[in-house]
Amino acid sequence: MSAAIKLSSPATREFWEIPILFEDECLLALDKPAGLPTSPDIANPLRPDLMKLLHAGIVEKKPWARERNLDYLNNAHSLDAETSGVILLAKNKDVFITLANLFSSQKVTEKYVALVRGEPLENKFEVNSKIAPHPVTPGLMRVDPREGKQSQTKFEVLENFPRHGYALLKCEPLLNRTHQIRVHASHVNLKIVGDELYGGKFLWLSRLKKDYRLKPGREERALISRIALHSEELQFPHPVTNETVTIKSEWPKDLKVALKYLRQFSN
Repeated sequence: MSAAIKLSSPATREFWEIPILFEDECLLALDKPAGLPTSPDIANPLRPDLMKLLHAGIVEKKPWARERNLDYLNNAHSLDAETSGVILLAKNKDVFITLANLFSSQKVTEKYVALVRGEPLENKFEVNSKIAPHPVTPGLMRVDPREGKQSQTKFEVLENFPRHGYALLKCEPLLNRTHQIRVHASHVNLKIVGDELYGGKFLWLSRLKKDYRLKPGREERALISRIALHSEELQFPHPVTNETVTIKSEWPKDLKVALKYLRQFSN
């Protein structure tokens, strides 16, 4: 069987070849690219999303769906549109229900990496702050001790770039709420690179390299032009065999490029 799933949106002239990270008779894990929402975008209903494209592929009997004899796929969890990495899908309804219960009962370990601007006060720390939707701004979440839902995120510094004020964090959310890592990081004054919704700014080579010169007529592009958040690992008991399953996603190219320049110019 193919090692990737090919999806296309004729309306927007977009194409994706999405790597398969894990597959068996009841599970399918994909390496979701940044920029592709998991589910429909309420603010922009015409924007393509992963689940809509997958369901269309099953209906149209695309080669990847036909060779697997697929008639069902459902996501057990969700990633923000700009977040890349591991996303887990169920191939039948019973497995979907079991997975949903595993996620809600904290039996799934999710690990992310995030590139942030700011200086963590400790190498390991936790944020335990309730999260709720913003009362005025749709799509925005905030820390809300009174109305919020219980949320906890563990953070660990993987690399520090104090010269320019950046750090690479490992993030482990428990009871993963909408935008949880982004809100919790921002709450302790660590802004995820590119996350303009929560005060993050883009990373530019011109800010790192002293003698940076741009060729005439050229426009500088950000080193990473989206939210610098990646789902790198998912670990859970298999819904049928109960054996521990670990699924990993390699860091994407744009994150590697950003880290390469931070390392180069932070010494």
